[in-house]
Amino acid sequence: MEVRRATLTDIDSLAGLFDQYRVFYKKSSDLAAAKKFLHDRLSANESVVFVATDGNVMTGFTQLYPLFSSTRMKRLWLLNDLFVDSRFRGKGISFLLIERAKQHCRETGACALTLETAKSNLIGNSLYPRTDFVLDEEHNYYSWSVS
Repeated sequence: MEVRRATLTDIDSLAGLFDQYRVFYKKSSDLAAAKKFLHDRLSANESVVFVATDGNVMTGFTQLYPLFSSTRMKRLWLLNDLFVDSRFRGKGISFLLIERAKQHCRETGACALTLETAKSNLIGNSLYPRTDFVLDEEHNYYSWSVS
């Protein structure tokens, strides 16, 4: 198993996984839009994507977005997406992707790697503490969305 940074040449394979990820979160499948979205993010350096591969098969990915902490005056990374193809789950791929994201955080001099997940995400809520993420029970997180 190899974990590496995705490039524009990975878009076709990556878009298939990204589309599966969106469907998992109850969004309609749209492979063309997935390709465009990923192409736009990668070509503009708006996100960093790491992919796990087994030979020529892409098995999973994680996508990170840059943020900044004003109080720490440093970059931090948002681990926004993490997905492993159902055929490859239970093989430690999520761990490898998270470890690569942490390494990227260190390499870029960032102060933190942050994420959020639903309370109902039993797998994620079991996984993240095992990869040294700490649940923040001191803060309330609010969001606002355009209707």
